[in-house]
Amino acid sequence: FSGLPGTLVKNHFVDLHRTDLIQRVSEVDPILDRLLKRRVITDNGYSDVRSERTKQKKMRELFDGPLTGCGPKGKDIFLEILKEQEPFLIRELKGE
Repeated sequence: FSGLPGTLVKNHFVDLHRTDLIQRVSEVDPILDRLLKRRVITDNGYSDVRSERTKQKKMRELFDGPLTGCGPKGKDIFLEILKEQEPFLIRELKGE
């Protein structure tokens, strides 16, 4: 994640738990709907993610596409949506 001077440190909760989120989020489409409504992702990003066949591929596309450009504020909104849509998963990942 880090090491070289000037490199981006990926320490946001969603980055730290990327693998678990990709594997364990149960319903991606409602999350996408809310990200689009909150303008975290664009219509094109929404369509690209929705076109994937499995929920894991959708989550991977979301992380590799729209979430790379949304910055910490967008990731905060994503986490807020995850807390509402996947409360037990997020609590478990937080160690609660």
